[in-house]
Amino acid sequence: MWVPLILGLVAVQRMGELVLARRNTARLIAAGAVEIGAGHYPLFVLLHASWLAALAVLTPWTTVPNPWLIAGFVALQLARIWVIASLGRFWTTRIITLPGAPLVRRGPYRFVRHPNYWIASLELAVLPLAFGQLWIALVWSVANALLIHHRVRVEEGALSERNRC
Repeated sequence: MWVPLILGLVAVQRMGELVLARRNTARLIAAGAVEIGAGHYPLFVLLHASWLAALAVLTPWTTVPNPWLIAGFVALQLARIWVIASLGRFWTTRIITLPGAPLVRRGPYRFVRHPNYWIASLELAVLPLAFGQLWIALVWSVANALLIHHRVRVEEGALSERNRC
């Protein structure tokens, strides 16, 4: 029964990331950082939680996943870890900015802006497709694209002052 195993592993990973994000957020706030755009954050929590729930409810648990797409999803997890490691203490799930701190320009940030959003967007499509859930991939990808469009604008505004550092 691959579906509960894989979804369980994804859920455990995401919960671990939330613990790390909360710890980093608390440390940054204590150091004088500020949160920007907090109003849309619950929508991301809802999006990601409902995506996982939809996969769990709508995918027959006897489904055998496509091994190539699962391998792609695993590769995305490695890229996700690269992003988290590259940002270090600055990685959070919220938009937190520490005035005067230089922007991170190592790891995947050398090549692309907002790599975490690209990775998360691909994850929202690849995992459902691995289980044959085209509609979950489409619906959640469109919802994510709308949220990401707004979030990137908010984040770019928050980071514009730090771009000059």
